[in-house]
Amino acid sequence: MNDTTTVRILDHRTPEEREREFLPGMGKPWLLPLYDVFSRFSRVRPLHERTVALADIAPGQSVLDVGCGTANLSLAVLRAQPAARVTGLDPDAAALRLAARKASRLREPLTLVQGFAERLPADDGSLDHIVSSLALHHVPDEARVRFGSEALRVLRPGGKVTIVDFGRADGAHGRSGRGHSAVAANPHTARNLEGGLLRLLADAGFTDAREVAHVEHRFGPITFVQATRD
Repeated sequence: MNDTTTVRILDHRTPEEREREFLPGMGKPWLLPLYDVFSRFSRVRPLHERTVALADIAPGQSVLDVGCGTANLSLAVLRAQPAARVTGLDPDAAALRLAARKASRLREPLTLVQGFAERLPADDGSLDHIVSSLALHHVPDEARVRFGSEALRVLRPGGKVTIVDFGRADGAHGRSGRGHSAVAANPHTARNLEGGLLRLLADAGFTDAREVAHVEHRFGPITFVQATRD
């Protein structure tokens, strides 16, 4: 999907999807220029680095970053494993243009695809890894269900999906605080509490969906969820 010298943006949308609305990474399109600054302030990079470590990507393996935004997780994959073949998927054209400029400046090979999580740009059984960071809570309910089925479709046997997002695997809400209350009160993130992401993957057909780590972040509980295709 990538070569060793170029960064490219492809359009995977159908004509109907070109008119479709989506929730931007910062909630409002005009806040996009602040996204990377906010991510640094919020200490999101350690979450990306832990996701990559948990995914354990080998040289030459193919990786799809779902909801890549400005490609911070994609670039973390390439820092850890420069020989990986990485593609980022996001519906936000402006975020993808920022991602392309960052990857070009760093001379990192990266393919970026404009599209949606419920229709992944990959053939059946063609991917080694799917990763996603703080993105699936933006995806509407029906599209989340289709994402689960799509993840199972595109992963090869033994391929892994590794997700980090707001939420917990059990009913515990961790320490009290504004961040935890905000996660529970927000309908987008509340779906991930009490094992929401585990149910999503299990309902799609993954037999070993599990929480592999969790942290208490300043903005709320963060869960790391992983599953392997049989």
